[in-house]
This record gives sequence, structure tokens and C-alpha cells, in this order.
Amino acid sequence: MGETPKRNKAEVIKRFLPTRSLLMNLGLLTAGSFILAFGVNTILVPQQFLSGGALGISLILHYLFPHLGVGFLYLLVNIPFALLGWFNVSRRFMYYTAFGVAVFSFAASVIPSTALFDIDNRILAAILGGIICGLGVGIALRSAGSGGGSDILAVYLNKKWEIRLGWTYALLNSVILIGGAIIFSLEMALYTLIYIFTMGKVIDAVITGFNQRKQILIVSDQPDLLAQEILKHLNRGVTFLEGEGAYTHKSKRIIFSIVSLTELARMKDLIFEIDPHAFVVINDTLEVLGYRHGSRRVY
Repeated sequence: MGETPKRNKAEVIKRFLPTRSLLMNLGLLTAGSFILAFGVNTILVPQQFLSGGALGISLILHYLFPHLGVGFLYLLVNIPFALLGWFNVSRRFMYYTAFGVAVFSFAASVIPSTALFDIDNRILAAILGGIICGLGVGIALRSAGSGGGSDILAVYLNKKWEIRLGWTYALLNSVILIGGAIIFSLEMALYTLIYIFTMGKVIDAVITGFNQRKQILIVSDQPDLLAQEILKHLNRGVTFLEGEGAYTHKSKRIIFSIVSLTELARMKDLIFEIDPHAFVVINDTLEVLGYRHGSRRVY
């Protein structure tokens, strides 16, 4: 009987203490939002670049009405995106995203809009801006939320139709670029296009780059020995595929396996040590999900 109050007290404490997952998500959102705001205020605004989605709209309004800060405008522009996410993505995702939007708006308000990088070449400035901002957006999207704006639409399309996040950003940003070219200048839009392309590549690298693997197909006269050695020395799964030579009509057991980039050299050495005449095909993979390779993100 005496242990029940202690147990109840422990359960209450555990319930209200932040979990490791919660702290990790908030940390990713905070870091990503500050990195993005840093890139916006130190490169995009001083160079008069645009962006896409809610941030692009906020920058256009800021250039037209300089007395309105980017952080404040970003908060206002996010309202329709927030409604889309609230009803079509998930409530948990939107709670985290609301936090991300608030952090970015705060960071964009406190980080001075001054050029910290002495870069005269605007193309190099666009590339650096894309790297920094893409890193920030990618880090934020590795959490259970996002930085808001077009991130919400990108996640919605990725969840519904598996459209890659980077491609969504590129398409959305193109719409903003056309408007920016009409309102301001074509030169501004072209520099921004370089920034957008770089940012999309960095986002994809941060989101899926850490999970990219190499697909290997091996045609050998010693498939069983090769499979045993791969399992033993590389600790990677192996699948046999049934094949047949078109010329000889002989049956072949083709080895199918997935390895990381760092394991690729060891895999090739192992194959050709056992069978110097093996036929090997190595392909890039877009993404690999499953046991020991990664899991599908659920929003």
C-alpha cells in the first residue's frame, strides 16, 4: 500500500518531464530556424535576393515596405500554410511547426540584417546563401515539424504523393521568382535562381543524403561463396535473384545487396578476390528504407 503513492508520483513526474524525442525535435527546429534566419539576414537581405514560398513572399513585402521586418511578415504569411497543415498533415507536426515558425520569426528579428561575408561576386553569394539556408531548412525538416511556410506544403505533398522535398521547393520558388522578376528585376531573379537550386540540393542531401546507399548486382560462378563472405565480413544482407544467360541459356543465381558508400571498396575487393571474372553492376539509390537501412518518416 505504501508503494502506491510513490509509484503515482513517479508516473506524474515522468508524464510532465520532457522526453528525449521532444527535446531532440525542439533542438533540431531551434538550430534549423536560427541557421535559416542567419542566412536570410546576412546574405539574402543584404544582397537583395529572393526566396520561395512564405519566405519569398515575406522578402518581397519587406523590400516593398522596409519598415516591416522579415520575421513579422513571415509570421503573418504562415497563417494559410498553417491551416493546410492543421487539417491535412497532423496535429503533432503542426505543434512543432508552430514552434519552428515562432523561433524563426524571433531569430529573424534579433539577428542584424548586415553583410557579414565580404563577397563581391553575387553568384558566390547566392551559392553560399543556398548552402546555409538549405542546411537550416534540412535540419528543421529532420525533426517532427518544420520551419513553416512552404515546408508545410512540401511535407504535405511528400506525405500524399511521395514528391521529393527539394523538387517541391524548386517548383514553388519558381513561381515566386517570376513574380520577383516582374516586380523588381530579371537580374535579381536569376541570382536567386542559383540560390534556390543550391538550397534544394542541400535540403535533399540533409534529408536523404545520410541514407543513400549503393545497390549491387553480382553475376558470378561462385554465388554461394560470395554470399557467405558478404554476410560474414560485411554483415550485409544478400538476396539471390534467378537469372538466365541469353546466349548460353544457363541458369544463374544473381546476388543482390545494398551497401553504404564507405563499404563499397571493401565489397569490390571481396568480390574480385573470390571471383576475378565476376560481372558487377553498381547503382546509386534514391533512398533505402527497411531493416538496418532506415525507416519511413511518419508526420
